[in-house]
Amino acid sequence: MIDQVTPRAHENALKFDVVIVGAGMIGASLALSLAKSDLSIAVVDSAPEGALLRGIREFSPSDSESVGTFESRVSALTQTSIGLLSELGAWPYIQQDRVQPYQKMHVWDELGTGSITFDAAELHAESLGVIVENQQVVLALHEAIQSCDNIDCFLGGPIKSLRQEGSGTVCQHCVSLEDGRLLEARLLVAADGANSFVRQQLGFETREWDYGHQAIVATIAVSGGHEQTAWQRFSEAGPLAFLPLRDASGSARYCSIVWSQKTDRARQLMSLPERSFMAELERASEGYLGKVLAVSERSTFPLRQRHAKQYTKSAAVLVGDAAHTIHPLAGQGVNQGFKDVLSLRDILLESHRKEVSVGHAAGLKRYQRTRQGDNLAMMAMMEGFKQVFGSRDPGLRLLRNLGLSFVDKQSLLKKQLARSAMGIQ
Repeated sequence: MIDQVTPRAHENALKFDVVIVGAGMIGASLALSLAKSDLSIAVVDSAPEGALLRGIREFSPSDSESVGTFESRVSALTQTSIGLLSELGAWPYIQQDRVQPYQKMHVWDELGTGSITFDAAELHAESLGVIVENQQVVLALHEAIQSCDNIDCFLGGPIKSLRQEGSGTVCQHCVSLEDGRLLEARLLVAADGANSFVRQQLGFETREWDYGHQAIVATIAVSGGHEQTAWQRFSEAGPLAFLPLRDASGSARYCSIVWSQKTDRARQLMSLPERSFMAELERASEGYLGKVLAVSERSTFPLRQRHAKQYTKSAAVLVGDAAHTIHPLAGQGVNQGFKDVLSLRDILLESHRKEVSVGHAAGLKRYQRTRQGDNLAMMAMMEGFKQVFGSRDPGLRLLRNLGLSFVDKQSLLKKQLARSAMGIQ
């Protein structure tokens, strides 16, 4: 827990209105969202600049090598998220020849004939969203930050300690870095991910549970082509997603996979030789995308659902994965984080215009009320999907197959679901 003392002036401290811990997609986008104001902003991240802002590999002329060109972690960005990145001036910095719009999403159940297809054409939209490598977004945001005079980045400087001074409406946070520098913040923002150091140090309580699953992520090449479609197969063992990727030639042969399996099974799959893993993956996909021709280096991460009971306390606030993490089966995690950014930005700028401290409890509580309900609803939806599609009950199995097929025929309901997934109200 942090120390709490009466606020005092620190002669050598660097003073900021907002200190954001976490320089990834959510932290960097929040900093940029506030850049047009006269607020002073600091972005802190323990990752060295070279690691955080490492460049992406150029496409290889060899198909067999190109699976290793893509970053393993990608996001399915909604139109709302794209709009935010465009507004912040970051979108033009993203290499557009590596951005893959997807026109359709096809979901099917392994045990049965139930399936549903969402099509952008039915909504008179260009696409349902785009798939982009996370590292591309991080690089673009930091490129845009370079031109912002009121944003200072402290990269590669781990936090040594946090100190809260004061309470109530008279409160500030002192962030001590390992290199000896001290930052004072009228508002401290935790944007440092699912295992947030700030959240833990400030004593935010969470509700969480382990799914007992690991997500296997990799890039693959397929013979059939992805058809600008996001493919999702549900099974009782866990969902498998194929997210379309774009290469320099536009071959439509590459996909990023997210394969959720029980921990023991995931470890078994990870231990398989490359060709054996490809055979297992091809079998699991039921041949929907043809043969699996190549696979990149595989990695895994544990699946855990977590939600902070409060998003704010004493001039500190949680955003993105620091506040909530959900099952990745619908790829909505980062989009929920960007919605946090939009909400918090509006509230902080309004407070600043009214000459109210950005760390004032009233505004931060309003952010909490606005975002907690939406995030909890998304988490409940994802948990419902997982429970329904993970059940071995024959009756429920029949019901879900009939349900998918029924919804697929209801154009109005399908449009509403698609609009929600696209982030359109």
